[in-house]
Amino acid sequence: MMRRFEDARILMYSHDTFGLGHLRRCRTIAHSLVEDYRGLNILIISGATIAGAFDYRARVDFVKVPSVIKLRNGEYTSLARHIDLHETLKMRQSIIRHTAETFQPDIFIVDKEPMGLKGEVEETLAYLKSRGTTLVLGLREVMDAPHLLEAEWKNNNVMRKIDQFYDTVWVYGPPDFYDPLVELDVPTSVRDKMKFVGFLQRSLSNDSAPTHVPEGDYILVTTGGGGDGADLVHNVIHAYQQDPTLQHKAFIVLGPYMPAKQRAKLVQKGSKIPQIQVIEFDNRMEELIAGAKAVVAMGGYNTYCEILSFDKPALIVPRVAPRAEQLIRARRASELGLVEMLLPEQADNPQLLAEVLKRLPHRAPPSQTGKGMRLEGLVHISEIVGDWLDEREQPLPAVAE
Repeated sequence: MMRRFEDARILMYSHDTFGLGHLRRCRTIAHSLVEDYRGLNILIISGATIAGAFDYRARVDFVKVPSVIKLRNGEYTSLARHIDLHETLKMRQSIIRHTAETFQPDIFIVDKEPMGLKGEVEETLAYLKSRGTTLVLGLREVMDAPHLLEAEWKNNNVMRKIDQFYDTVWVYGPPDFYDPLVELDVPTSVRDKMKFVGFLQRSLSNDSAPTHVPEGDYILVTTGGGGDGADLVHNVIHAYQQDPTLQHKAFIVLGPYMPAKQRAKLVQKGSKIPQIQVIEFDNRMEELIAGAKAVVAMGGYNTYCEILSFDKPALIVPRVAPRAEQLIRARRASELGLVEMLLPEQADNPQLLAEVLKRLPHRAPPSQTGKGMRLEGLVHISEIVGDWLDEREQPLPAVAE
């Protein structure tokens, strides 16, 4: 049953430099919370260039900060090339701080980057902590290879700052799937703040019947944001070219961040194969995954949650650099029998990929093949937030005269 709070406010921060994962995760949590609680307003600070391409439910809105993009070598640059990166970061930091001062949130949820991009959130964290805002760090169940994460965090003294600022750390996965801070030297005080809430279940909107889902059976091929997804799409198309017995319809979504030249080349290649349909972007991936017979993906966090939520047979071909996140997740999910996995070099082999694609629609769904589908994240987050807001609304005890 929906509960009501009087003008409760949550601010969320999503740095968004590569792909759509952070914004989509924040948006999923925000939509779930406003469904559960009337009177709750949520504002998402996002650096995603296409933040406005998504629909937002009533009482969920976003503030766009200037975009910074991560290059394939792991370095950052301003999207507006005529503006220096340092100037862009100063603008972002100022907008974040000003938004927090104006919005005055009860809860501030930071996605994945504890101090924000290049430390841009630290000043806002200090300000909000001083006025009693509940500060939450939300981590994916897999962050990166432990040695890479440890080096990155040690350079910036991140672990000490997590302990200093945050009241709690949510891990968006179950404890028996993966520990995002495995092999790191984690103080007991930080461990005590960690709550493994479970994967974030996805569902379909009841607003209207989907009109953009392909007719008939299809394998969905998705690369998430698409910034580094061209190789996977090329390999799928190549498998169809090399094996005429591969007859399943493939519906390919390239992703909005795929470079224009690669996009044009893949659209042209795909158009020559009758079984393949290629589109550039869709802001309702949940509906496409729900309608698919099977899914081929790189295995980012959101796509993985959607595969489990809609119980779809899946082939994961993970990114292996500069972050090992997708590789670690795919290996663990494969160990548990939830998905099939090929390394990128294996997917380069068109005969091998064609054989996997042919059997994929007939593979049993994750609910029948594996374990570890714990999808309670949104329910647990809602319970935690409800308890916090209940405490906030409790009247203060009377003071004796």
